Amino acid sequence: MNPPTHFKTDSPRKARARMKRILIALRTRFPAPECALLHENPFQLLIATILSAQCTDERVNMVTPQLFAKYPTAELMAAAPVEIIADIIRSTGFFQNKSKNIKACCISLVEHHGGSVPRTMEELTALPGVGRKTANVVLGNAFGVPGFPVDTHVRRIANLLEFTDSENPEIIEKHLCAITPEAEWTEASHLFILHGRATCIARRPRCTECIILRDCPSAQR
Repeated sequence: MNPPTHFKTDSPRKARARMKRILIALRTRFPAPECALLHENPFQLLIATILSAQCTDERVNMVTPQLFAKYPTAELMAAAPVEIIADIIRSTGFFQNKSKNIKACCISLVEHHGGSVPRTMEELTALPGVGRKTANVVLGNAFGVPGFPVDTHVRRIANLLEFTDSENPEIIEKHLCAITPEAEWTEASHLFILHGRATCIARRPRCTECIILRDCPSAQR
């Protein structure tokens, strides 16, 4: 991956060093970062991540137990009436589109992958309702394939830390991957998300409590 050239305050070398310090600090605050979406297998994680769009993980975790109890496999969910899926997931928002995508995704899993969740970015993003963020979540947390999911927390914090000057998730992903060791991509995403929820809150950032304050150009200004 080519070194990024977009930094406002750092050279690529300094950005990599700053990222290293930030991740070390965040690990002291969050020693066991993990995916917040409750799941027991790759299929459940895939569906839960689709549901998490424009919705909190907590809300998704309230909905998925009923959904997976009724339709525990791709085969059963593919055959389910879309209206019933929509009714179960209604509280996650955009439930009509999500229910259609989930059913179409499950049909594709059954028809093209024998009901199993594929293990490559290309195959995952070919599924209805699955973009790079969802694919990275599944790859990193279900299969141990490094990926850097970019959600709203990661996008916001990456910009505040001036590791990127983009709002495009795919561009941000490339920028962050270029300065983070590949083996740490999935964990780094979790750490950014946890930091965004606990300290670097969008409307009321707790800068005085921030463990990475000295490495945040936005806070320094």
